[in-house]
Amino acid sequence: MEGLTEKQARSRIALMDVKGLLESSRDDLNEWQQPFARHDAPSSQLVDVVKSFKPTVLIGVSTQGGAFDEKVVREMASITERPVIFPISNPTDHAECTAEQAYTWTDGKALFAAGVQFDTVHLNGTTLYPGQANNFYIFPAIGLAVYATRPALITDEMFVEAARAVADQVSPLARERGLLFPEQTNILQTEVTTATRVADYIFETGQATVERPDDVRAWIESMLYTPEYLPLTPQD
Repeated sequence: MEGLTEKQARSRIALMDVKGLLESSRDDLNEWQQPFARHDAPSSQLVDVVKSFKPTVLIGVSTQGGAFDEKVVREMASITERPVIFPISNPTDHAECTAEQAYTWTDGKALFAAGVQFDTVHLNGTTLYPGQANNFYIFPAIGLAVYATRPALITDEMFVEAARAVADQVSPLARERGLLFPEQTNILQTEVTTATRVADYIFETGQATVERPDDVRAWIESMLYTPEYLPLTPQD
């Protein structure tokens, strides 16, 4: 939430746990939950929270399969033109909803990504491609950039730059097909591009402890590990 204060950003987030909405009347919130307690009426029903809070993004990490039911998803679609639905829980039967459900209940308007890879969905003559919100888009690239540049600290801003680099690799055509992440068919080059962006950021902000090379991408590529296995041959 760029451009907002921490207080403003928190005001745009509503969290729920097994007991319901995190709100100020509860006396069971732990230290990290308390800053997110809203001054709202108590509620244990997700659909009621969606109706009152009117979110545009719905993220599920509950491991409760079906938590995003038809009422919840349709309510999201009534609030915003392109609701973001992220049922992140693994494995598949723990996902809060399926790709087919999210697309069907929003008439194909949902921007969908899950923690697991769902099959493509055919709806009203259109083929939709669910995304997979997986840390393999970010962590290997961050690791490679940090290994190469040797910064003293790994900062939040490095992860933000990595996220931007990943998003920039999604083509307009891919977005039309519903993809929010680069396709996985060429994941290595996606990682190298992201690592190069992060390395550039580290150099530009003066955090690197090594000298900047003339060609950062070629330098990054030279550090890739390629496993090579020698064939086993019988001894004479």
